[in-house]
Amino acid sequence: MKVLVLGSGAREHAICWSLVNSPLITKLICAPGNPGIKEEAECKDLNINNNEDIISLALKEEIDLVIPGPEVPLVNGIIDELHKVNIKAFGPSKEASQLEGSKKFTKEICKIANIPTAKYGFFTNKEEAINYIQNNDIPIVIKADGLAAGKGVVIAESKEEAILAIENSFEGAFGAAGKTIIIEEYLEGIEASYFALCDGKTAIPLTNAQDHKRVGDGDTGPNTGGMGAFSPTPNLSDDDNEYILNNIIKPTLLTMHEKGTPFQGILYAGLMLTSKGPKLIEYNVRFGDPECQVILARMKSNLFEAILAAVDHTLDNFHVRFYDEVSLTVVMASKGYPGKYNNGSIIDGVAETNNIENIKVFHAGTKIGPDQKLVSNGGRVLSVTANAKSMEEARKIAYNAIENIKWPEGFYRKDIGQK
Repeated sequence: MKVLVLGSGAREHAICWSLVNSPLITKLICAPGNPGIKEEAECKDLNINNNEDIISLALKEEIDLVIPGPEVPLVNGIIDELHKVNIKAFGPSKEASQLEGSKKFTKEICKIANIPTAKYGFFTNKEEAINYIQNNDIPIVIKADGLAAGKGVVIAESKEEAILAIENSFEGAFGAAGKTIIIEEYLEGIEASYFALCDGKTAIPLTNAQDHKRVGDGDTGPNTGGMGAFSPTPNLSDDDNEYILNNIIKPTLLTMHEKGTPFQGILYAGLMLTSKGPKLIEYNVRFGDPECQVILARMKSNLFEAILAAVDHTLDNFHVRFYDEVSLTVVMASKGYPGKYNNGSIIDGVAETNNIENIKVFHAGTKIGPDQKLVSNGGRVLSVTANAKSMEEARKIAYNAIENIKWPEGFYRKDIGQK
């Protein structure tokens, strides 16, 4: 089969790296890709936020199956458009993608399915939102309703900070995504990520992971798209995993099916492990980044066969296996991220680092400069991923490997997996 992966980040690099050795795949294309992905697949320059461009490339290359990596093409309805031209695709429809595209949609599903989640209110009016803040406890969480690249969340420690977040959102800090906001109660606990593979009716567990959202050591500074992750998380017991599958994932899938918007693809539950049990913070409708890197680094089963089972609605007879080890990834980012940063700084030592045993460096924001040197081309730039028998060993391998990468204009957290 000819397969097209959409995206250019470390998540898509991990997907292509996992797919490239599948005997079922005769040709693997990634659009637009990056220099790291180019080692695994043929890269094609493409605007993946334009459905017509994707359809045109898929038809030209006689693609059999399309795998979108990021959320924007899914929310834009690329799955529906591909189905119209009889091309198989892995992921939810435009309507089902609202589980990520609209927090209001997700909260409505939670209400119907009785899924444990934070108390909340929705607002399209600044004054009403500020009034709500004045009548609720601090800390409190302010979120943009729509897609904001993982940065549309503020955990306010004071009412002044909460009001500023509301004002910023309504003044366009998150574009159209912030014209409606959700204000949620602050949940005490530990965050965790749980992933399930879905075919519309059946959900099977993949595995879990733990992300590090804050930019600085000790979980300080603003939220980012993710500065590192590890899998599995020791904070989820077998009972917790069972509870999440039966009380969060499966009721969501059933409710979506009953609404006439069946969910096929990756369902990623962002959770808070509270004293009263796991509660849903939000859904994503695709692999997370950097969680994807650590999940696929542990995956023992053939990823492409699992994807085909979801697409063909045969997951009830499928089981996904993982290696019994820890995978940990450390994100190297451009100085200034998640604020302003400069592109084009030279990065040396990546090829040598990839030769280290139990290490894989996934490219995110990279490109080849005019002198054929690898240079930075984004906020999050590299994802240095290690596999080992224990968390302590995985941390040691990853951080030792990073020392081989010479990039003065980059930075990374020193405490991934330490808690």
